Formats: sequence, C-alpha cells, structure tokens
Amino acid sequence: MSPHVLLIEDNEQNRYLATFLLEKHGFRVEPAFDGPSGIEQAVANPPDIVLLDIQLPGMHGHDVARALRRIEALQGVPIVAVTSYAMPGDRTKALAAGCDGYIEKPIDPDSFVAEVTGFLPAAFQAQP
Repeated sequence: MSPHVLLIEDNEQNRYLATFLLEKHGFRVEPAFDGPSGIEQAVANPPDIVLLDIQLPGMHGHDVARALRRIEALQGVPIVAVTSYAMPGDRTKALAAGCDGYIEKPIDPDSFVAEVTGFLPAAFQAQP
C-alpha cells in the first residue's frame, strides 16, 4: 500500500519537486494549491500525511493546521510544515498550531523522502 500524501503548496516549482521525489519512491501525491482546497480535499479523501506550506495565499498555514486538527477524522493524520520560515520560534509556532513536524525549504532532495517517511504511521515505516 502506497502512502497517500496531501501536499498543500502554492508554489508550482516546490510542488513539482516534492511530488517528483515522493512519487519516485512510491507515494501517491494529491496536490492542493491553497488552504481551503487542502482542507476540503483532506475531508473528502483523508490522506496518510499532510505536507503543509506555511506561506499560503488567503489562509495562513498555521490556520490550515488548526482547521485540520479540529476535524475528528483527521486527528491521527500527521501534519508536517514544509516551509522557508526558518527564524527562531517558527518551528515552535508550527508545532503549536498543530503540526507534528517541520521541514525547512529549500528541501534537500537527498533526505526529503526519508524525512517525510519518518513522520508516517508505523505501518509505512518499512517502505522506502
């Protein structure tokens, strides 16, 4: 079974790179271009993990994380902030908003998939 990733990312280049790397390792990636559509997609088709950009148009990533955490069916789904916000305190803010982890951009193509896999439920840990 392939892990289902909901990738909420508005930047086309970032979305392309993350999708390419994940799909190359057998992940199924569903893109969302902004927070509201990401929330709708998560409700309609719950993912195994959410990768969430923090700087999104219209709805800030922290607000998206909080909204996802209020949805009972998504309580066990890991949310990982993937963001260029790398100032002191940014990781803490993301975790306080409901994220389970934090990956800094630019992502490292050599370690990104392993980082994402580390946040997946145990059933997926043996996957590449």
